[in-house]
Amino acid sequence: MVQKLLLIYVLLKYSIGQVSLDFYPAVNQVTPKIKDETKNQTGKSIGITTYTSTTLNKILGPIELSWYARRTANYNRAMDNFLTQLKVGIVNVDASLNFRQLMTKYNRNTEVYEVFTNDGYVLSLFRIPGNGTPIFLMHGLLGSADDFIIAGPESGLAYLLSEENYDVWLGNARGNKHSRRHIFMDPSEALFWDFSWHEIGVYDLPAMIDFVLEKTKRKELKYIGHSQGTTVFFVMTSQKPEYNSKVSMMIALAPLAFLSHAHSPVVSLLAPGTAILQTMSRGIRILEFQPDGILANVLKQMVCGSGTLAEIICRNAIFLLSGFDFAQLNVSNLPVIFSHLPAGASIKQLVHYGQNSLFNEFRQFDLGSEGNFQRYGRSTPPSYDLSNIVTPVWMFCGRSDWLSARQDVDLLRSKLKRVAEVYYVPFETFNHVDFILAKDVKPLVYKRLLNILRTY
Repeated sequence: MVQKLLLIYVLLKYSIGQVSLDFYPAVNQVTPKIKDETKNQTGKSIGITTYTSTTLNKILGPIELSWYARRTANYNRAMDNFLTQLKVGIVNVDASLNFRQLMTKYNRNTEVYEVFTNDGYVLSLFRIPGNGTPIFLMHGLLGSADDFIIAGPESGLAYLLSEENYDVWLGNARGNKHSRRHIFMDPSEALFWDFSWHEIGVYDLPAMIDFVLEKTKRKELKYIGHSQGTTVFFVMTSQKPEYNSKVSMMIALAPLAFLSHAHSPVVSLLAPGTAILQTMSRGIRILEFQPDGILANVLKQMVCGSGTLAEIICRNAIFLLSGFDFAQLNVSNLPVIFSHLPAGASIKQLVHYGQNSLFNEFRQFDLGSEGNFQRYGRSTPPSYDLSNIVTPVWMFCGRSDWLSARQDVDLLRSKLKRVAEVYYVPFETFNHVDFILAKDVKPLVYKRLLNILRTY
């Protein structure tokens, strides 16, 4: 109860005290579904108090890490083991090394290129050269190219692909730590952060793929995306169907398109409050997601509760958003993970996912009725036409994925024309981030993935 009162206080303080002039116009543009829901609950027209109540009613309650204590016969002993493993990882020098330094340490050649998008962003594109087929890796929300190496040389996907002599390319979306540049804007300017994953799919991904194909003199490549890396692929190939012919196959790790059944407590919390979140960020001029900011700290309390284990795990926004699988958590690697993740994102990316979780649709950013008419010529944003996607797709899914729920994956599968396989990892608690961080990710996921690459 104290935690929920704290959340109410923060929402009220930052919505009324800081952005009161901007709040009501934004709320008036909230979709009719949310307005109706609030009216049904209160019998009154939408307002700040009832809107906050609607938000809280969406919360299922805190998912505390204390479940581990309740299921463990000797919690103190387990906690001692956890801290012992963590101390081992603290001395791991990899935690202080960047992408290129890690490649050098593990005897991989690395090339770094600048890619310019049509709207002026300057992206960093990494390459681990090989003589085989070019494979493009695209990271998830709050991530970067580092996602595919932080599991270490024995388990990191980029390392494994390099061992197979593939020509490995790793993208970095605008706004992450490797791609914080623009030809005339600076990250300190609000306009720099005025993008969601739609722009990443429409501008960033095509620019990087074209660069790879031109550099390698190839006509097509293979694509592997994780989380948001799958979202932007679906955006690109639906909005720019000509890119289907440039990608021979797509492997989707934890695919994200439809989110109406996502059971992440953070998504449940933010979904009906996306107007609040967006308006708050504009009012206090925080348009970049800051993992140590006030919102993240409140969410940490709501989702994780308290205690040593909660404090350690939920210090990282990745676990806060998508959960964690204690059975697959490589505790000794946490210092390396924390030093590379999160890598940065726009608040608008989170808002866009929040909007899509409200409806059983995969659609463009909702700008409100007036903004939608100006941008799209209609009162609601258009859905992405997934029938335009003809690239064969392999989906790898987790049984306990907080973000990519089975019902939403099934809907996505029904919308795509060429789904080669939907594979659920045979581990009951395997979740969203396990596809890049799990200690057994190589036998559980990558062994099968590599076989698909070899045979297709």
